[in-house]
Amino acid sequence: MTETETNDTVGLGARVRQFYAVQMRLLDSGEAEAWADTFTEDAVFEANAHKQPTRGRRAIAAAARAAAAELRAAGTTRRHWLGMCDVAPEEDGTVRVYSYALIIETPAGGPSVVRMSTTCEDLLVDDGGLRVRHRIVARDDIVP
Repeated sequence: MTETETNDTVGLGARVRQFYAVQMRLLDSGEAEAWADTFTEDAVFEANAHKQPTRGRRAIAAAARAAAAELRAAGTTRRHWLGMCDVAPEEDGTVRVYSYALIIETPAGGPSVVRMSTTCEDLLVDDGGLRVRHRIVARDDIVP
């Protein structure tokens, strides 16, 4: 790998980590619309905990709104920690990212607990800013 390629990869990794930092903060703050805007209009969100993929930014926003309302009603704070990002630029200009995610929940006045551990595979596009085109989340506790 040349020095330029190494610098490009390091720079891309930094952009991806910053993207996730903002995206997870939006989700955890209950900002469903702003979080959904980090996905393309035609995005697909798959999860092994869901029967069907969620398709399209509007549907992704609706699911996020419902989850945020449920957490508020329960008095629970949820935090997503994404790490161990393996950033792989593709020849077509997209970026594939493999990562681990821990979802931590804290009930009002109670202790924080790791609710679940997952893997996450994203296909990101750059349309003036990074956006998720396709996300696959696999919970570790669900056996295929």
